[in-house]
Amino acid sequence: MMTFLMIGAHPDDMDLDCGGLAVLMHRRGHRVIFLSMTNGNAGHMSITSEELRVRRSQEMAEAARLYGGIRYETMDIDDGYLTPDIPTRDRLIRYIRKEKPDVIITHRSCDYHPDHRACGQLVMDCSYLVGVPLICPDVPALHTHPVILYCEDRFTMPAPFRPDLAVRCDEAVDQQIQGVLAHRSQLLEWLPYDGHWTDVLEATSEEEAIARLRERLQKRFSAPVERFPDAFPEKTTYGEVFQIDEYGGPMTDEIREVITGKQS
Repeated sequence: MMTFLMIGAHPDDMDLDCGGLAVLMHRRGHRVIFLSMTNGNAGHMSITSEELRVRRSQEMAEAARLYGGIRYETMDIDDGYLTPDIPTRDRLIRYIRKEKPDVIITHRSCDYHPDHRACGQLVMDCSYLVGVPLICPDVPALHTHPVILYCEDRFTMPAPFRPDLAVRCDEAVDQQIQGVLAHRSQLLEWLPYDGHWTDVLEATSEEEAIARLRERLQKRFSAPVERFPDAFPEKTTYGEVFQIDEYGGPMTDEIREVITGKQS
């Protein structure tokens, strides 16, 4: 059994970016943890931050239930205020050491959202220090550094995303969509408002809005296959791609086979 620690800036980030892999790994008996660095309490247009913080916590719990027990946790830092400072780095070092992940998945540090950038930077900053005993000496240092993977993005500065690993997610996509839709404050409310999703905003019922969201999510989860067709097996419809971070531990044949379902 391996441990996959998926570290996102906000409660729905990893559901959207690597939820297919999470579902597959959990089904195959591996340990999967979603850690949100913030509590997501800023992404709304009509309720208070405290009301949203409570709702997002409830939504995480519901998504975990729909995924069959994937564990969700949060550092409970206010949304929009995540910074790669020393106290937060030390918290994350201690968390990583406690969970002893084989694989960490996170954002790249080039991104439109400052929380995403900070999250990726924090993981990079922890990548070596998790093995240094005199840093945070109250928690034993790791002897083996986890592999670190980046989720796909479309940003090109300072370098475009590189698809080092591709995961076929056809068998997981329905459950992934169910989990994503559990984040109702985001998918049904904030993201349509913020992104001007007129198809969702103009729906005449919740059922119609959800149907249109499903169509959007299906397009999102099939996009990696369309963008990197040569990376996936034939007849793949839905998939996820990941970039290997050179700061993490070395990618082994065993980990590659577990992730992709085949030997390198």
